[in-house]
Amino acid sequence: ESSILLYDSKPGTTLKVILSKSLGVLAVVDKKREIYFIENVKFHVDSVEGLGTFVEIEAIDDDGSIGKDRLSEQCEHYKQKFGIRAGDLVAASYSDLILGKSGD
Repeated sequence: ESSILLYDSKPGTTLKVILSKSLGVLAVVDKKREIYFIENVKFHVDSVEGLGTFVEIEAIDDDGSIGKDRLSEQCEHYKQKFGIRAGDLVAASYSDLILGKSGD
């Protein structure tokens, strides 16, 4: 389960500059992302430089009407459709993978 806040940060924007100067840059993730939807389920297909290709399945419940159980069922359905097994799942972020951290 995730709760997110998105900030549209373009290269050279003030927030990016402030964060980079105050915290430094630990890793750069160079990726190409394609996004697809089937109803409320969002699929990110990422090609990440140096790591390979990944898919993220995200069942979205914007207004709370679907519920966790149904969202989990939807994700499981598409994992099975795509032949994704438990051993294929990656817990680490792309930046952690780039830095050699496993996330286990």
